[in-house]
Amino acid sequence: MTYSVHQHWDPLKVCAVGRSYPPEFYSYIQNSKVRNVMERVAMETEEDYQKLIKLLESFNVEIVRTEIGTDINQHLNVVTGKYLPPPMTPRDYTAMIGNIFYMPETDFEKKYDLLKGTDYPSRYPTNHEEFNSLPEFIKQELKDFGWEFYNAPSPTRPIKTLLEKQGNKILYNKKISSAMTTRIGKDLYFGTHTYDQDQRKLKTRVEKLFPDYRCHVVNTGGHSDGTFCPVKPGLIVSLYDVPSYSTTFPDWEVVYLPGQSWSAVKPFLELKQKNYGKWWVPGEELNDDFTDFVETWLEHWVGYVEETVFDVNMLVIDEKNVVCNNYNEKVFAAFDRHGITPHVVNFRHRYFWDGGLHCITSDLHREGVKKDYFPERG
Repeated sequence: MTYSVHQHWDPLKVCAVGRSYPPEFYSYIQNSKVRNVMERVAMETEEDYQKLIKLLESFNVEIVRTEIGTDINQHLNVVTGKYLPPPMTPRDYTAMIGNIFYMPETDFEKKYDLLKGTDYPSRYPTNHEEFNSLPEFIKQELKDFGWEFYNAPSPTRPIKTLLEKQGNKILYNKKISSAMTTRIGKDLYFGTHTYDQDQRKLKTRVEKLFPDYRCHVVNTGGHSDGTFCPVKPGLIVSLYDVPSYSTTFPDWEVVYLPGQSWSAVKPFLELKQKNYGKWWVPGEELNDDFTDFVETWLEHWVGYVEETVFDVNMLVIDEKNVVCNNYNEKVFAAFDRHGITPHVVNFRHRYFWDGGLHCITSDLHREGVKKDYFPERG
């Protein structure tokens, strides 16, 4: 039986869950202040993963996790010479739409073979020095492969293996993810990456990809699952008052939460941006600015996030159950009106890692068939 997802509030049966690096990954860091913080973040991150997994398994959800290598050097990006972030957010690059699964290519050697010619080396470059020795035009083609070009085991290989066993068709398209795609039966809603993205061009592209669906564009200016969450038919929780809701979801209740989620942690994000690029560069852990950044996270921000910030990046188990990171009076009142039970799993370091509860999962199979919630659209 092939897996499928038609509505993201149908009963969840199979779910991918991300994985972070273990504490021992950071043993290479010489600066003990940085190393201790990263080890603590790693331990607490896995603790929270396990809380989520335990909850999902209590609903008889089968779990498959992303994969990391055992050798730290496998996780050096051969293009940049930096360590890669861990495969924590499978949602950001995968999507089950109907019974077709979208993901980036995972067979790196096979992809590299496609580029081989008289001027190409005989094997995949395994480190930054080998990459730099290649001709410029080859380096550019390899860079164009995107995020997945590195020498580590494919993080999504366990997911791909499971879906091949089930007989699902897999299409390799890294531009399609369920972080940007809301699946509501016959209607698909695609978020924009930026507020000034050409929406007509995006709509034309997705309509060609999904001719059996009605395709809509919502101007989210980033991951749509970090902006709004249709929890069940008739209820949306959203960070912003998006005018198009009255057209795209007529007569649905929309609970607005201005000033929450990413807006609430803007000062921390600005500090994080200042240190962008230093995250995984060997030796940068001795940088005072970077040290201040990681120390500041635990001394102030993680406590603030745990206590006050609500994230719309929620995982719906079924129409009666939803996983969220925190309590919010306004949201929980709406849940009560709609007969929904919230289950709180505080993924404490989601703003450190850029991934909420929805991002760190990817639903591979839900019970149900494709429905038409707006038949008047034809």
